[in-house]
Amino acid sequence: MKRTLSLFLLLFSGPAFAQKKAPAPLKVVNSLSVYKNACRQNPDKQLVDLKKAIPNLQLDIRYATKNNFMKQVMYPQARAFARKPVALQLQKIQSELHKKGLGLRIYDAYRPYSITVAFYQKASDKHFVANPAKGSKHNRGCAIDLSLINLKTGKELPMPTPYDSFAPEAAADYAQLPPSVINNRNLLIRTMQAHGFRVLKNEWWHYDFVGWQNYELLDIPFKDL
Repeated sequence: MKRTLSLFLLLFSGPAFAQKKAPAPLKVVNSLSVYKNACRQNPDKQLVDLKKAIPNLQLDIRYATKNNFMKQVMYPQARAFARKPVALQLQKIQSELHKKGLGLRIYDAYRPYSITVAFYQKASDKHFVANPAKGSKHNRGCAIDLSLINLKTGKELPMPTPYDSFAPEAAADYAQLPPSVINNRNLLIRTMQAHGFRVLKNEWWHYDFVGWQNYELLDIPFKDL
């Protein structure tokens, strides 16, 4: 009996039976004054209006319309913001592309944290939306969804899929595509990578800025920026 009791205590008093520590609550800045104070201390934390900062930039903010995978208007305004270093690199990219007769089309940029929560709550399939448990790089102002356009026509260059597609062809390395489409996709990837962005492996249009860890999650609405 003593031997059995000792074995029981050994099994259920060790690390495997120890109470797990509760995760720390997610830290999200939702105060405009706190955000502005952070910007005064570090100007790089400023969210820049991309349309004002980048010449000939084309916006197609799908979440300000019903033309998105949610089939709902998620943004009250069709605007795009990003942290200052992100905006500066996008300026340089736009200048480089202009020499080739090309430009950027922005689909999404900074996304308030509350919108990420709404995505998750309203989505019928949770696999296709970011889990708000950790927040997203869009919430930090350090992720951009974008494509390339012909400046003369204003039309998007042929890409593997439409924006926000869940098809396998949306993967950044999907190979079974026409050579011209692969060239367009790879031009975008090379150009963005040269300026400190990394493509998301399953979304050719999504780019995260290197150093995103240095920026807080935000829930500041567009109207306050």
